[in-house]
Amino acid sequence: MARIDVTASPSGEDLDAILRSLTSYNEHDVGPADRIPLAVLIRNEEGETIGGLSGYTSWGWLFTQLLFIPEQLRGQGMAARLLEQAETEARRRGCHGAWIDTFNPQALKIYQRQGYEIFGELPAFVGERTRIFLKKTL
Repeated sequence: MARIDVTASPSGEDLDAILRSLTSYNEHDVGPADRIPLAVLIRNEEGETIGGLSGYTSWGWLFTQLLFIPEQLRGQGMAARLLEQAETEARRRGCHGAWIDTFNPQALKIYQRQGYEIFGELPAFVGERTRIFLKKTL
C-alpha cells in the first residue's frame, strides 16, 4: 500500500526521484526535453554576480525563471539587454518561443516592450496583484 507524506523539507533524493520519474514519463509521451540551463549574469567590477537572468531551454522554448536588476542599474535598459542575450542564445539552441511570468507591474511593461504578449492571468495572486504569463515568438 502506498503512503502519502507531506513535508516542508524533502530530501534531495526525494526530489530527484520525482524528477527522474516525470522526465521518463514525458520523454515517452512527447520526446526528450533536452533541458539546458541558461543564465545571463550581471557582474560588478570584482566579478561578483549582482543580478541577471536564470532559466532554461526545453522542447524548443526558453523559460525565464528569474530576472533581477540591481537598484543602481534599473531604468538603463538592462532587463531588455538580458532578455535579448537569452533570446539570442535560445535561438542558437533552436528555440522557437519564449515565456515568462510576473506579478510586478514594472516588469510587465518591460516584457511587453520586448515583444512578449499576455496569454494567461491569475488574478489576486499576491494581494491585489495579478500574476501574468507572457510568451514571445523567437
